[in-house]
Amino acid sequence: MDLLQKFQQHWQKQFSHLLPANCRLLLAVSGGVDSVVLVDLIDKSGFQYSIAHCNFRLRGEESERDEQFVRSLGEKYGKEVLVNRLDTKLHALANKCSIQEAARDLRYAWFKEIVDSWAMADDRNKKASRIYTSTAHHADDNIETMMMHFFRGTGIQGLTGIQPLLKERKLIRPLLPFHKQELLEYAESNGLNFVEDSSNASDKYTRNFFRNRLIPEIREVYPQVEENIADNAERFREAAILYQQAVDLQLKQLIEQKGTEWHIPVLKWKKANPLHTITWEIIKPYGFTAAQTNEVIKLLDADNGSHIASATHRIIRNRNWIIISPNAHEVAQHILIEQGAPAVLFEGGELLLEESQKSKVKIDNSALEAFLDHSQIKFPLLLRKWKTGDYFYPLGMQKKKKISRFLIDLKLSKTDKEKVWVIESDRKIIWVAGYRIDNRFRITDKTANILHITYRK
Repeated sequence: MDLLQKFQQHWQKQFSHLLPANCRLLLAVSGGVDSVVLVDLIDKSGFQYSIAHCNFRLRGEESERDEQFVRSLGEKYGKEVLVNRLDTKLHALANKCSIQEAARDLRYAWFKEIVDSWAMADDRNKKASRIYTSTAHHADDNIETMMMHFFRGTGIQGLTGIQPLLKERKLIRPLLPFHKQELLEYAESNGLNFVEDSSNASDKYTRNFFRNRLIPEIREVYPQVEENIADNAERFREAAILYQQAVDLQLKQLIEQKGTEWHIPVLKWKKANPLHTITWEIIKPYGFTAAQTNEVIKLLDADNGSHIASATHRIIRNRNWIIISPNAHEVAQHILIEQGAPAVLFEGGELLLEESQKSKVKIDNSALEAFLDHSQIKFPLLLRKWKTGDYFYPLGMQKKKKISRFLIDLKLSKTDKEKVWVIESDRKIIWVAGYRIDNRFRITDKTANILHITYRK
């Protein structure tokens, strides 16, 4: 059976929902043998497709040669060729990442833009075609990727290798079952020309080191190394499904979402088994690294208020709970409220303001409403987040109290404290919004006019 027949059989098994009649493909083509064979197989299978080529401008004249070759490939098959000339080095410098990472990010971002634009055009024209990007990753790429993941320490999911289908990203890899040698033989027997990337011979790139040195040396000891690793990929893929099912069941029993936060009882977390694995699965989605897993486990026995941060979130010990919360904004907002303003929108919600005579107001004791003696207030008011050192005279008290102590007495969590706003008048706090007014601005028998503020969170 030749490669075309095997390819079509594999397609029918793996991508049965994608047919020539209902599918449009964007083929990622570098000009190397892998992508040239992909174009030929797709073309002979009758699919509608366009060719996309990224010129990363990393190899001088060779990069220009590759671009021209791909353009000629489009002419040969009578297909549209889309080319993007990218400043890969600048992107890597700006994002502090490697050249390989920059090239990958730029490449897939561009593919997504094209596919999304096609989908929008189909929606306007009321067409229902299925649109996917196809790359030419093959079995040898998959083996190299698995080994790189193994030595990097990415866990069981990394050992499943390159995925053949990513529905959410509209991405397929139809050449994964086939080895590079099969593609070379197909190209030779079908008279297909292709270009060689000289950088593939250099071991300075991690993948090339595995491809050119490590795997050949392992093959001398284990001649079937490629086949064994490919077989293991399928076993790991099935094991990963079972693993994820078990993890999801435990996480569902542990984690309770409250707004933008996730709350987990400390005692339940400590009893999770296996603790290290479950802890990693809990923290992984929030920007934490595997190296921080042990730190988080120590947090289960830490003092109240202890916390660990990632770039996007914090994990906080709050009494009998662990709270995972988005990082707070470092700069507090300061909003001026002029007299007569009916409402104020801000990060914490909305304030409604009303000035009226005391005789016309029914005073409520709700914590979300403040009734203040208008004669004691000077405008403009200042709405801001509370800060260390703030104090006020809580209603009913003649002595001042630091707001930090006031919030501790309320037993607020660290994240709830960060959401507390205060309103100032002439540098005096008149209301800890949603909690308590200042005693100096309370309604008395002498009060004639009232400032009524309602807080809608």
